[in-house]
Amino acid sequence: SSGINAEYGDPEDQDSVAKFTQKVNEQCEDQKDGVNFLHADGFKFAHPLSHLGKTTKDLPVLAIDSFKHMYLFPKFENLDKPGRLRRFIEDLHSGRLHREFHGEVFKDRVGEDDEKPAGSPNRPGETPNDKKERERREVPTNPPESVFKKLEPNKNRYSLLNKDEL
Repeated sequence: SSGINAEYGDPEDQDSVAKFTQKVNEQCEDQKDGVNFLHADGFKFAHPLSHLGKTTKDLPVLAIDSFKHMYLFPKFENLDKPGRLRRFIEDLHSGRLHREFHGEVFKDRVGEDDEKPAGSPNRPGETPNDKKERERREVPTNPPESVFKKLEPNKNRYSLLNKDEL
């Protein structure tokens, strides 16, 4: 498996769970061998969300944990855009997300949707205050390092370190 694509949400918000499930079924059915798609309680997983610069106020949040890095889907609302979830998964497999993580800049999507980088020009009809608010909300694609690779067996429980112990 290449990673976990998780929708972190409010357990009472069944609409976001349904939307994520629908988009996975529509766009990513053939990706289930390489990616585990799951829903996670954003309140129970508040700590990993904090590594993405997110809080429970930002729910729902969509992210991929590749077990090396965590990659944030820019905006949950973009799931409604055709093929967007699939493209996010393909960007994982192609290495694009990893290269962006390490600072490589891709210009082919600048100006697309709401994903313009901070400092972008005003949009038609946008006031300077609107621009400041939009830039404050926009999320850079600099995901933090994954915390999953730091997991170890619990020292207070018996764990098989070598599978040949059986």
